[in-house]
Amino acid sequence: MLRNQRLLATVTLAAGLAAAPGFAAESTPSGAGASADSAALHRLFEDYFERQMQLNPLIATFIGDHRYDDKLTNNISPEQIKIALDVDRKALADAQKLAARPLPDTDRLSVEIFIYNLHGNLEGEKYPGELLPVSQFQSLPTFMPVLGSGTSAQPFATAADYDRFLARMHDYIAWSDQAIVNMRKGMAQHVTYPRVLMEKVVPQLKDIIAADPQASMFYAPLKKFPDAVSAADRTRLQKAYSDAITKEINPAYQRLLDFVRDEYLKGARTQVGWSSLPNGREWYAYQARLATTTELTPDAIHELGLKEVARIRGEMEQVKQQVGFNGDLPAFFKFLQDDPRFYYTSGPALIQGFRDLKKNIDAKLPKLFKDFPKADYEVREVEAFRAQSSAGGFYQPPSADGSRPGIFYVNTYNLKAQPKFGMETLSLHEAAPGHHFQIAIQQELTELPRFRRFGNGYVAYDEGWALYSESIGKELGMFTDPYQYYGRLADEMLRAMRLVVDTGLHTRNWTREQSIKYMRDNSSIAPSDAEAEVERYIAIPGQALGYKIGQLRIRELRNKAQAALGSRFDVREFHSVVLRDGSLPLEVLDAKIDRWIASKK
Repeated sequence: MLRNQRLLATVTLAAGLAAAPGFAAESTPSGAGASADSAALHRLFEDYFERQMQLNPLIATFIGDHRYDDKLTNNISPEQIKIALDVDRKALADAQKLAARPLPDTDRLSVEIFIYNLHGNLEGEKYPGELLPVSQFQSLPTFMPVLGSGTSAQPFATAADYDRFLARMHDYIAWSDQAIVNMRKGMAQHVTYPRVLMEKVVPQLKDIIAADPQASMFYAPLKKFPDAVSAADRTRLQKAYSDAITKEINPAYQRLLDFVRDEYLKGARTQVGWSSLPNGREWYAYQARLATTTELTPDAIHELGLKEVARIRGEMEQVKQQVGFNGDLPAFFKFLQDDPRFYYTSGPALIQGFRDLKKNIDAKLPKLFKDFPKADYEVREVEAFRAQSSAGGFYQPPSADGSRPGIFYVNTYNLKAQPKFGMETLSLHEAAPGHHFQIAIQQELTELPRFRRFGNGYVAYDEGWALYSESIGKELGMFTDPYQYYGRLADEMLRAMRLVVDTGLHTRNWTREQSIKYMRDNSSIAPSDAEAEVERYIAIPGQALGYKIGQLRIRELRNKAQAALGSRFDVREFHSVVLRDGSLPLEVLDAKIDRWIASKK
């Protein structure tokens, strides 16, 4: 993975790409030797995961382990990168020794996934992702205010909680200054983000700096203390936070802002494709394998995308005819963009619409599912300061202990980018049965090692499942309105276009403007969304490839199982089988479904 992506707790510990040998299950061994080997393996898993939380304390905070809430390691420094890679090398050597011994089936699967992850992590060593620590799409500087706002995973229930975040804010200063050092080094090595992206970082950083400390998002938890915080502590903490914001946080953000605006923009590259970076084509191919957990080449992915775009356009034509629209498909797209009936006029109304939709979907889910997460989720509005560069909707997982629900964030920045006809499919994808089911159920699989419950996060599986969840909407009883079904096609078209545009940008010298035009020509996507999407692909190349690749594979596996089992096929059981080992590389999922089919015959 890109090393700079370790800075967010929602980014996974490792997503491997070098396939480990022999994913097929083996017979369960017996005897003291097997038990000792299994125990040693689980100690390795737990020791490694514990070390990952120490190296990346935000991971611990997000899974509800609050021992490290006062820490934020400088994980983009050369020293910390070396430590992390040394940890991975030792863990790989230990795991390979244990993998050579007889192990129970479940342990065999776990160790192979563990090795798979570590191979991928170590292969990424050759690519200097730490020189790209800040972008408009995701970075620690824009994440820290969310973490400190009192509405995220950082707890603010006691005075001690407030003190812990004070310490974490102090640690952030070292990270921010290291980011400047790294970016300056990146300029010297011609490893920079494109100027067109970094120009958008400037207003983001400006918005975070508050002249009045009480107007800062970092001060928000002090405006409404919990009862557990005494009057004396409230007075003390108000002064401490005001001082920290004024003397540490604001100056750190100002230093970063000044550097980006006055220095980095002048040296940032003008080309947007990853191929313009040193060793960029190989780097991009690595990221494509990472996201898809396949050996598909960028060229093959591009061609697959073109075929999917053509197929989906055909289905859109059918919807156009069904609603009786007179005109060609581009005219239909414009009609959908312009007609006010398809858009809310206020953010609160949009949020309430999604909350009502949640109730409707929840009532229908037992038709296709028999396993449900214990944790619920809630719908929230994306905070104003990050809304302009955020996706239309995204999901934040619950804590594993159920003390914090999952959050389906909805962006109200541009209501024309949130059409009513896209609401059903967006909710199915981001919430239930999409990311909420996939992530919350995985976290609740207490029999699995923690690196599998809270780690992996293979894009092709995670996003493939979420896109597959959109595709079963009609089976659930959704998409009864043809415009809502068009919304489902529009979202699938977005994922198909990603295959074309992402590879086009990074291997075929497509420009930003060419990519935006392609997306607008093939969908009714709002202009602001097309721009944000393309700039996202520029910032995190390859990641967007996993969605469609994963969805197509899950659908293929379902079709295979239905053909093999006939009347014995139970879709609810199939969904349980897909979900009940957590996130997996697609090849591992293939083998798992094959074993399940064989067990049912």
